[in-house]
Amino acid sequence: MAIGLSAGSAASAQEYATRDVGDWTVAPSSDRSGCFLTRTYRGPRQTTLLFGLDTDGSNRLTLLNPNWSSIREKEELRLTYRFSGAAFPNRAAIGIAASGRKGFVTSFGDAFPRTLATSAFLHVRRGDVPVEELTLDGSGAAIAELRKCVDVYRATPAKATKAAKDDGRIPLDPFAAKQRRDSKR
Repeated sequence: MAIGLSAGSAASAQEYATRDVGDWTVAPSSDRSGCFLTRTYRGPRQTTLLFGLDTDGSNRLTLLNPNWSSIREKEELRLTYRFSGAAFPNRAAIGIAASGRKGFVTSFGDAFPRTLATSAFLHVRRGDVPVEELTLDGSGAAIAELRKCVDVYRATPAKATKAAKDDGRIPLDPFAAKQRRDSKR
């Protein structure tokens, strides 16, 4: 039992160091609520794929491209995502801008990381117009590492904020009847 407790304590103090897995990069999110997998594709389009996975299992897939200047932020797009083992037709995505590039983001269900890990490609279309065709070589190993990163933060309790360190001055329900207030009158 003591060994389990000591291992748990070590895990809770851990930070995940960004690392490369083939062409993919795995890094913690800035708020430490999960991790991101990133790959930028060489070539004329220079598309970047980001996949974020949070400790609660929620996820989002983002594609960014310096050439997609006509996408407006918060614009709703209807796109079809086709992977080697699954298709998600006419799915809603939201236009975004980040790091001088524009693109779109969408979320999938809890089983989606497995789809991404086992797929050899991702083809995205807007109606009949091809948006992007990407290879997903190495995504299986990258998703396995992404899960390790997320597990570090799932095991780590969130750091206490100043607001969470309450000294008892503020009542839990300040609107309840007969609150006692200290006064210097």
